[in-house]
Amino acid sequence: MRREPDTRHRRRKGDQTGQSMCRPMRGHQARGPGAAGSDAVMSTAGQRELWVEEPAKRRRMPDPVRTAAVRAVLIASLTLIQAMVATLCTLADSWLAFPMVLSSVASTVVATWGVLDVWVTRQVWNQRHGVVSVPASTARQLRRERRRARRAARSGGRHAENIRTRGGAGQLTHT
Repeated sequence: MRREPDTRHRRRKGDQTGQSMCRPMRGHQARGPGAAGSDAVMSTAGQRELWVEEPAKRRRMPDPVRTAAVRAVLIASLTLIQAMVATLCTLADSWLAFPMVLSSVASTVVATWGVLDVWVTRQVWNQRHGVVSVPASTARQLRRERRRARRAARSGGRHAENIRTRGGAGQLTHT
């Protein structure tokens, strides 16, 4: 009796390039060869896979930007807690109200610094490491066309100069 090869753990074509394959679940519209119900999606007839991988909608944030963002969120949340405690102390007519209000003002300044830190860190990272741009902008296309026109004009001008100087004498007319 011959056994069929187990193809469940074999990499698919898209997985080798690092791309994630999005597979539709049962009940969704079939869109071609990877449709629900085919042998490529289901390991055995009638059994669904437990995990369906979907591609990420956005790229992952760089590490320095992510750490700055986490820091800013923690500072902002502590500031909000502190402001709430200051409000409750004020309503309770507690002696702690005035120091809490002063510290809330100070931590608001620190939270603003944290948010600005995220923005500056993101700008610095983009400037140092570059960003993969998506060529969807019409302005980018117009700049490309202008650059091509300038290059063509320059190369045409060089070609004309080469024709003039190729004669050997260097001067075509005696004026």
